[in-house]
Amino acid sequence: MSFKTPLGSVRGLGSAKSGSEHFWRQRLTSVANVPLVILFVIIVISSLGKGYGEVASLIGSPLVAIIFLALIISAVYHMYLGMQVIIEDYVHGEGVKIAAIIVNTFFSAVIGIAAVFAILKLSFGG
Repeated sequence: MSFKTPLGSVRGLGSAKSGSEHFWRQRLTSVANVPLVILFVIIVISSLGKGYGEVASLIGSPLVAIIFLALIISAVYHMYLGMQVIIEDYVHGEGVKIAAIIVNTFFSAVIGIAAVFAILKLSFGG
């Protein structure tokens, strides 16, 4: 017994089109976030009590910068996916839903770009 629609069976998709792919991307980013957040917390705790210059130097080091960039990318993408699910499930007006998805996309992009810029600026000594 299949829960796919006939058209979905022909296309090889379920009734919600890319729902399982979305599900797995959200799970993958959540698994990636666990060690990245742990490393982030360790780095933040190790920088407590240090001056701005020392912390900027620490964040600007290649290994820490790569960890922070990976966390930013993974966390922002996870946030984007999660908000998209919430919008699709709980916003009922089609126009409002489309507008909310557009705002979610731009908001996630702006947050991600700003955070990546800040890390790269510290990393390259700006």
